[in-house]
Amino acid sequence: MPTKDPMWWALPTLLRNSIKNPMMRESLLSNSTSFDLEPVISISNLHHYFGEGALRKQVLFDINLAINAGEIVIMTGPSGSGKTTLLTLMGGLRSAQEGSLKILGQEICGARKQQLTQLRRQIGYIFQAHNLMTFLTARENVRMSLELHDQFLNQDINVKAIAMLEHVGLGDRVDYYPEKLSGGQKQRVAIARALVSHPKIVLADEPTAALDKKSGRDVVELMQKLAKEQGCTILLVTHDNRILDIADRIIYMEDGQLKTNDIDMATTMH
Repeated sequence: MPTKDPMWWALPTLLRNSIKNPMMRESLLSNSTSFDLEPVISISNLHHYFGEGALRKQVLFDINLAINAGEIVIMTGPSGSGKTTLLTLMGGLRSAQEGSLKILGQEICGARKQQLTQLRRQIGYIFQAHNLMTFLTARENVRMSLELHDQFLNQDINVKAIAMLEHVGLGDRVDYYPEKLSGGQKQRVAIARALVSHPKIVLADEPTAALDKKSGRDVVELMQKLAKEQGCTILLVTHDNRILDIADRIIYMEDGQLKTNDIDMATTMH
């Protein structure tokens, strides 16, 4: 009978099927944690600074964090506490300076621009202001994300873009320009654009900030649903306490530091 150990089922199917010897199976399991269950985001003793010389100011202090594959993590805390700075470092949008920051097993502290560019292609981004190209239709905005990935160039990316828009409930808006869409619809396009290439990580910065209660709830539930379907990891920065319940875990940042009593402090914010 197959083992009930959850790490066994984390192994690739072909590998599981090829292992017939029980002793070999147990040996593999005992060494499988680092091979298969390494966090997709791993941060150790990370410090970050803005400015130079006399104007140099530390904004992140000794950040330590691990986020696993498939996890939905919400990061909350006061404005100016360093949440967006940390998010942009994780996304390769700026270079990490001091400490260790591994994304998908790759150390990016001190990484070159070319390395960061390659990393960004494996990450989906959802911004507070949606950041859609106003001169492109919904379909063209989503299609643009696919054009950045070589593996999709031999596929019908128009069909994939339309299918993703249908998946987020905008099948009747594929040729609408952003100015003709509501705030909630624009964020749905942004979600489609972020997820259409099946990224391993999605980073979302205040995705509900400009939306009313119902639209905001719809947007995060859609993100949750699609992320679970695709098996990707979501890190979402928010001040919106109404959506905290979608998270597998809540972390709290204040004054550039991650606090240890995360859930209690995050859920008592107002």
